[in-house]
Amino acid sequence: MAVTRRLALITGASAGIGAAFAKVYAREGFDLALTARRLDRLEKLAADLSKEHNVETISIASDLAGPGAVDAILAAIAAKGRVVDVLVNNAGYGQPGLWRNTTWPDQARVIQVMLTAPLELSHKVLPGMAERKWGRILNIASLAGFSPGSRGHTTYGAIKAALIRFSQSLNVETAGTGVHCTAVCPGLTWSEFHDVNGTREALKKTPGWLWQTAEAVAQTGYRAAEQNRAIVVTGAPNKMMAGFLKLIPDPLAMQIANSATRRYRNTGESEEGG
Repeated sequence: MAVTRRLALITGASAGIGAAFAKVYAREGFDLALTARRLDRLEKLAADLSKEHNVETISIASDLAGPGAVDAILAAIAAKGRVVDVLVNNAGYGQPGLWRNTTWPDQARVIQVMLTAPLELSHKVLPGMAERKWGRILNIASLAGFSPGSRGHTTYGAIKAALIRFSQSLNVETAGTGVHCTAVCPGLTWSEFHDVNGTREALKKTPGWLWQTAEAVAQTGYRAAEQNRAIVVTGAPNKMMAGFLKLIPDPLAMQIANSATRRYRNTGESEEGG
C-alpha cells in the first residue's frame, strides 16, 4: 500500500517541547519518527498518539552525541520505506558551570547534540525535500540566542544564536522550493530541561507570567513553519524582551543579562568559594 501521509522526524521527543511537537504533528495527520535516548518513553508516547490519531509511528532510541547517530536514525527510517518530510531539531540540554570548570569532552558533547547533529540532519534531509518540492525544517533555538553572553551555560546562548542565523540563511536559500526553515525561539518553558541542568529550584522565584507551556511553544512553531517564517519568538513577553535586547547597547544588555541570570544559573562557582 502506498504511503500517503507525510512523516515528521522529531529529536528529543520523549518529553517537553519535543513531545509537544509530536502531539501537534500527529493531530495534523503526520506519521511520526520519534527519537531520544529513553526508548520506554518514546514507545509509550508513540502508542498513545497512534491510538488517538491513527498515525504510524517509528521509535528510535539514539544518543545524538554518539558517532554515526544521524546516519543510524535516517537508516532506521529508510528501512521502513519512509522519507523525512518534516524535521524538528529539538534535542538539547544545558551544561552548567563556568567554562574553565567544565571538561572539554562535556562541552564537545553539547556542541555535537545541539549544533552539529541538527546541521547534519538538515543537510542530509534537505535534498530529498527539495526534490519532492515540500519540506519543513524547524530548529528549536531560544530567546537566549538574542541575549548577550552571560556567566554559566557558556555555550548555550552561542549555540542558539548560531541556530537562529543558520535557519535564516536556509530559509533564504530554500525560497521557492516548497521547503520552509524556521528557528523557534521559546523563553522559559515548563519541561524537564531545568531539572536536568539543576536550575529548577532557583527558577521557582521567576514570575509565572514569564513561563509558557510546551504545547503553546509547539503550536506556535508549527504555525510559523507553515507560514514560512524564518524566526518566531514564542509568547508576548519573550517577543518584548527580544525586541528590547535589539535596541539597547551591548554593554548595558550584558549588565542586565548577567544581573538576571546570576539569580538562577548554576555556574558552579560555589565549589571554588567564588
